[in-house]
Amino acid sequence: MRVLIADDEALIRMGLKQMIQELGHLPLTATNGREALRMVQKHQPDLALLDIEMPFRNGIDTAKRIAQIHPIPVIIVTAFGDDDHIERATAVPIHGYLIKPVTIADVKAAIAVAVQRFTEKQELERAREELQEKLETRRLVDRAKGKLMVQKGLNEEDAYRLLQLRARETRLSLKDVALSVLQA
Repeated sequence: MRVLIADDEALIRMGLKQMIQELGHLPLTATNGREALRMVQKHQPDLALLDIEMPFRNGIDTAKRIAQIHPIPVIIVTAFGDDDHIERATAVPIHGYLIKPVTIADVKAAIAVAVQRFTEKQELERAREELQEKLETRRLVDRAKGKLMVQKGLNEEDAYRLLQLRARETRLSLKDVALSVLQA
């Protein structure tokens, strides 16, 4: 994986870089949030490790922006374990929170969990979108069936068969055929 490391402290950044390399990943480093966003756009990393307090753009704002431009698992790696920082972090789409100093075992575990949670979230989002599309199609088909039943004196089953037949003949989706019936 290409792992973005954004931390304004050189020693922390280099330590994380070494850990990422030892775990078999390719590290990309940035010294602040603004630079991290440029790296995301240019290199499209697979995961990001972000410090919370960085110059120009903090880790929370950077995580929000990453979620918008190139959604990836994000792990906050910070020296701050107070309630305020944790609360701010939980309000954004992150997948882990590590308090410095961290070990290679901490980073390895956090990456494994973050990648798994991110993958699950993406799968749930795809399933939600598919269900939303199916529901919308069903509503349109039901309305089109109703219109055909009134206009042509068909029963519900025959109205549905007519929609299916038109879809096959025109090589359009059932949704598109239903839309054309409703717009006619």
